[in-house]
Amino acid sequence: MSDIQKVTPVEAHEALTADSSAVLIDVRDPVEYSFVGHPIGSVNVPFKFAPSMEANPDFVSLVRALAPDEKTPIFLLCRSGQRSMAAAELLMASGYQDLSNIEEGFEGGIDSSRHRSTINGWRFHGLPWEQT
Repeated sequence: MSDIQKVTPVEAHEALTADSSAVLIDVRDPVEYSFVGHPIGSVNVPFKFAPSMEANPDFVSLVRALAPDEKTPIFLLCRSGQRSMAAAELLMASGYQDLSNIEEGFEGGIDSSRHRSTINGWRFHGLPWEQT
């Protein structure tokens, strides 16, 4: 089993653009995914559900439905990179071999004014995203 790769949003976008077999999974709660926004082309497979942050018992089976081949390149994204790393660790333990955690996440870290998307993250870098 290989290690989970740690990539920036820009590196992830470049890799996803270059490899049509790669999958981008946004592990945030469906409300975050829809209302805060998400990368264009991402698939929402919640790892935990807000507000209780209860684990999704179907997470691995839903990923298997999307990517049955454990060698599929999978990129995982959440708000800031923490939930997506935990999700990547679970997938690695389930047999997946080509996993990348998008370290800055969609919104990035919190700045000195307690705002996100101002110092890093998918949106900060101007990568394609949408709200639904």
